[in-house]
This record gives sequence, C-alpha cells and structure tokens, in this order.
Amino acid sequence: MSQAVRSDVLVAGGGLAGIVAALEALRAGKSVTIIDRDSPERFGGLAVWAFGGMALVDTALQRRMNIPDSPELALRDWQRFGELDPNDEWPMRWARHYVENSSHEVYDWLTQEGIKFMPSVNWVERGRFGEGNSVPRYHIVWGTSRELVRCMITAMQHAEGKLHVYHRHRVIALDQQAGNINGALAIDESNGREVRFEADNVVLAMGGINGSHEECKANWPAERPQPTSMLNGAHPFADGKLHHWAEDHLGARITHAGEMWNYAAGFPHPFPHFPGHGLSTIPCKSALWLNHRGERIGPEPLVTGFDTNWLCQQITAQEKPWSWQLMNRRIVLKEFAVSGAEHNGHILNKQFPRFLKDVLLGNSKLYNQMKSESRHFLVDDTLEGLANKMNALTCSHDIDPQQLQATADAFDANFSNGDKLNNDPQIRMIRHARQWGPDKLRTCKPAPLQKPGSGPFVAIHTQLTTRKSLGGLQTDLQSRVLDANGQAIPGLYCVGEAAGFGGGGSNGKRSLEGTFLPGCIMTAKAAARSINKGS
Repeated sequence: MSQAVRSDVLVAGGGLAGIVAALEALRAGKSVTIIDRDSPERFGGLAVWAFGGMALVDTALQRRMNIPDSPELALRDWQRFGELDPNDEWPMRWARHYVENSSHEVYDWLTQEGIKFMPSVNWVERGRFGEGNSVPRYHIVWGTSRELVRCMITAMQHAEGKLHVYHRHRVIALDQQAGNINGALAIDESNGREVRFEADNVVLAMGGINGSHEECKANWPAERPQPTSMLNGAHPFADGKLHHWAEDHLGARITHAGEMWNYAAGFPHPFPHFPGHGLSTIPCKSALWLNHRGERIGPEPLVTGFDTNWLCQQITAQEKPWSWQLMNRRIVLKEFAVSGAEHNGHILNKQFPRFLKDVLLGNSKLYNQMKSESRHFLVDDTLEGLANKMNALTCSHDIDPQQLQATADAFDANFSNGDKLNNDPQIRMIRHARQWGPDKLRTCKPAPLQKPGSGPFVAIHTQLTTRKSLGGLQTDLQSRVLDANGQAIPGLYCVGEAAGFGGGGSNGKRSLEGTFLPGCIMTAKAAARSINKGS
C-alpha cells in the first residue's frame, strides 16, 4: 500500500452535505480531502437530480408574500406532525435549531452565494387534519438543486484551502489512535487497491440507508404494513455499511432507522441510472387513486399535498403492491409533474417565460414525453380501452372495464347538480388547496372526469418508491458523532442524511417536506464550525 494521503479534514461522501462541509473548512484555510464513491459527473450525489424544494422559516420571501411565519409556529408544526418525543434530546434540539436558524443559515446564506429562489412559496404537507405546515414554507431553488450543487462546487474549487477529491473510492473503515479518529481506509474501485487517508477530523457524509432494500426491510416498523416490492429512489451506494461499521467498531448509535421518507406514487425510470431506479411523480390532486381492481381507495380518498407518510401507509396496506392514478388529459396538462431536476427542464434551465407558459397553458411536453417513453403511462380514448391496457401491463384480469366505468361514474355523479352541490372529500380538499394562489395555478377546478373535451383518459401504474432515511447516526449540535453514553467520539462528525439530518432523526416520523437539503447544509456548517474552532 502506498503512503497515506494527508489533510486536515477528510470527508467521506460527495453529496451536498459533504461538499458544504468541505467548502466551509476550505474557507477557514484547511486542507480537505473528499472521498466519493461515484463517478466525477455524478459529483453532488442525489442533490444533482433533486427538485430543490426547501422548507424555510420566516424568510424575506415569506414576508413579501405576507405569510406570517415564526420559529415558534414552525416548531409546533414540526413536533406535532413528526410526532417527536419531547424527551428525545438530540432530535428535538436539532428540530429547534432548524426552525430558529434556517432563514439565516440557508436562505440568506444561499442568496449571498448567488442562489435565487422562485418568487412564490408553495404549501405542502398541510396534514390531513391541519396538523402539518400551518403556513406555506416550501421555497424552490431557481435552477433546481443541480444549480445549488454546481454553485457549491464552484465555490469550493475557488476557496483558499487545499482540496483533493478522490472519485470511485469507497471508505470501508476508519482509523483510530489514542481514542481519536485520525483517518480512514478506502478501496479504489477502479482497481481494487487499498488507499489510506490521514486527517485530524473525519466527516461522514455518505448518505442514508434507503438505497439498500435489505436495510429498508430490516428496519421497517413492525406495526406498519411492509410492501412486497419497491422501486429505488435513493442510490444503491447509500447502503448503511459505514453506519454499521461505526456502530460495531466505535460504539456510535444508529437511531430511528425505521423512519423513512418514501413516496407512494413512483414508476420505473424509462432510462434508469441504476437497477430498480424509480421516478417519483407528484400525484395529481384531481386524479382518482385506485387499487389494483380499479376501485377508488377509501373511504378517505388519497390526495397528495397533505400527508405523504399516511399515503405510503395506505398504499402498502393494499392487497397488491401497486395502485393506479386515473385522470384525463386536462388534469395531466395542469397537474402532472415528476419530482426532480431532469423532468423540470424549464426550472432547471431557468427559462421563466417557458415555465410560465407551461403553468398557464399546460405541460404538453411532459405529457407527450411520458406517453412515448414510459409503458406505465397509459392513454386511451375510452375507459374500456384503458382497462384493457391496464390489465395487459399487469398480465392480469384484475380490472373489470365495467368496474372502472362505475368508479368514474360515481365520482362524476358529484357534479350532476352543478359545481356547488357536491360533498366528496377529495373535492373539498382540492377546493381548500386552490385557495392558495400558487396551488391554484397547478390544480384543476373540480370537474367530472368524463367532461367532454377533457380526454383522452390516462392511467399511471405506480408503486412505493424509497427515497430518504429519516434516521441515522446520532449527533450533537456540533454534528459530532455520539456513542452509547452520549459522549462525542473525538475527531468524528456526521452530516446530512447519514445523521438523520441532525441528531439521528430530527424529523421524527414525518417531514414538513423540504427539510432535507437545508438539513444537509445546516449539519455540514455545524461540523465545519466545530472543526474550524478547534484549530
């Protein structure tokens, strides 16, 4: 084995959290080495592909939109919706730190770094009973999070300190001397050789555990239904192995590993980046969510934007591991979206006139793209023809065309006495969502599914898609990894999803949505502050 690579700070993982930690250390004059398992063009991890939504509290943009937010209000929403135990010390302390500091540490900081946000704040995760976001908090990065990553990488490359990045290297163990972590052992996956790295401080930024279905299933809460099959919206490299190494060899604690932020309506990526890669749709509020037989799931209808965790539980409780979104072209054009950067091109490329045109006139480009690229996006002029295509896709006779017709007729009967004399809970939720301007722009006015001129009909075959780990290695407010006795392991830090976005699980059972990118930034900055202060 060749001579060890030496630096002040070693970062294991090249996602957003690792990059921000490296940036802040470099700006303090440190020498930094980043070990990243992926290829150079994927530097930045999942953030390169993410949409870029951020839950931020009491920002200048919120104030311009007359949204009355505050850290106190946000903490109440956060604790209630996430069902955080007030006695769970570090998740609670991180939750408080987030709501009190996200405006300054994320919104203001990114603005100073040159990042811009779209001029509206969306209202997501309201809660089925209003226990979620009591006000809109979802800020969207203009250019998606790919712009965010590129900005951070550029800043890192121009920082004062000395930077080395090792791509296609995988950390397999950490080195410890006299009780202090002082480096790591990695494998160069291009040739299988071992490389030893030395550093005064090691920052773990390797992502979560949800890239491994084995880990997902092993940690799945016993009281919740578990799907028999899932798509992967995380990355297979996020396999939890380094988590377990730290637990087994250093006494670190993995907490809340059973809490996950999955999505209920994914379908296979037409051009997958890795095996089992799933795209997550942002389900249309106006679509009817059906079981494998074409019956509307209920009695409480499934409507996105209120409680993602609950949606996932309802889907996994179904008899078969897939569901259907039934809608028409009118709904698709206005409401259908795929989460992530690559299917939101006008935002990604900062083309505001074209983005506005899609909002006002409908995103026909995405509709045509999905129709041609995905076999799970079915279109037909009749419900009978659609039912036949749905059965052909699943190699079954599950859907009786008469049942599908009856499902559509039952919903459309709500409008038999006009637009105002209906009492369907999905329609009530849609009307509530449309009261907020940004949601109104992206949500259809309630109307019959079989309204003349709204066709053809569309059915999307969806299933549960894994995404983020809400649990991870337990850390304090300096992002130092804690052992079973609550003591910091000298020289070892953990940031981002690997740390459950702070404290080993700061979101609890549910996220207010958009707490992930800011959680990566805030935990990374906390680690860098501690490292820089210790110098």
